Amino acid sequence: MTRPLGRVAAAFVIARRDYTATVLSRTFLFFLLGPLFPILIGGLFAGIGARVAAEQEQPRVAVVASAQDFARLAHARTELDEIPGTARFPQLMAAAGNQPAEALLTGKKPVVAVLADPFGSPQLTGALAPNDALVGQVKLMIARASSAQAPLPSVTVERVAVTSGATEAGRAVTARAGQALLFFLTLLLSGMLLSQFIEEKSNKVIEVLAAAVPVETVFLGKLFAMLTVSLTGILVWSSTGLAAVALLAPPGALHALPAPAVGWPFFAFLGCAYFAMSYLLMGAAFLGIGAQAGSAREVQTLSMPVTMAQVALFALANAAISEPYSPTGIAAALFPLSSPFSMIGRAALEPAILPHLAALAWQGLWVALILKLAAAWFRRSVLSASGGRGRRRWWQRRPAKT
Repeated sequence: MTRPLGRVAAAFVIARRDYTATVLSRTFLFFLLGPLFPILIGGLFAGIGARVAAEQEQPRVAVVASAQDFARLAHARTELDEIPGTARFPQLMAAAGNQPAEALLTGKKPVVAVLADPFGSPQLTGALAPNDALVGQVKLMIARASSAQAPLPSVTVERVAVTSGATEAGRAVTARAGQALLFFLTLLLSGMLLSQFIEEKSNKVIEVLAAAVPVETVFLGKLFAMLTVSLTGILVWSSTGLAAVALLAPPGALHALPAPAVGWPFFAFLGCAYFAMSYLLMGAAFLGIGAQAGSAREVQTLSMPVTMAQVALFALANAAISEPYSPTGIAAALFPLSSPFSMIGRAALEPAILPHLAALAWQGLWVALILKLAAAWFRRSVLSASGGRGRRRWWQRRPAKT
């Protein structure tokens, strides 16, 4: 007589079954190639946009002035345009003094504005507002050309390795990048669990498993199976990405990345841990949704609010980066579904380690609670369906006749 499996052993058997069936299938290769298509399309459009931006002409301003005044203004424009970090100044086009502004604005050569009498009573004509950037640039060019033609002062720059302002700004960039990557992976991979659950529910596989082991064990095994499948895909993607960076990136490019406050090794560990918690939290919620849905259409109807709520929680955690100890930041760290996004941002900003251990324990507690509720909902739907016609769902009930 064989002994019945314990809950942990049964969950491991279910996880191993789902993991093997998923990873060894032909569709898993297409799953691994899936993220390459948006990356290639994004790179293609980025290249096209950069080419269009490079080929796009700067705005042109027609200047109605003498040759001497135009030369002074053009020299000032060249000096100001060569200053690093400033916006590109508009091109200047000499115009004859007897041409009206309306004729220049509608002529063959496209101009955005006409500047008349720059060193007397300057007048700028065009579809401009007084606070437009082009107006400010024209003022700077006139002021520079009107002053003494001394060369721009040279400033000696002494470069240091670390400054507090640069460190804080770099860590904020790392925090936002870590949150965006965690959100993208969770949103991309958590839907697999729901689709597989609906497929097995329609084939009565879930009911067979639930008759042999507790429903919580079935859900736990499926959650960890899909988590390991997702981690397998992430391992393949990250290895491919690191190999591409090592081959294509210029030397020292990786050292230019702003380091997080906890250091790269522990930050990578926390990234994996918070992804696992985020996936388990969302996966448990999706299992609860799948327990109430009987078809793919119902899944789409019920999962859309959850996806929108997930986007809102990501926005909440992203807004908490600037003020992590504000009420918004504390709420984002405490709410279980936004806690992984908020805490990965804190890992980049602050070197403390104990808050992350407490956050992981808090998130694990909510994984167990959501899993328990999802299993209870599923058990209720199975028991009601096994009793014949079963009870109608709340949106399918008809009002009682009076």
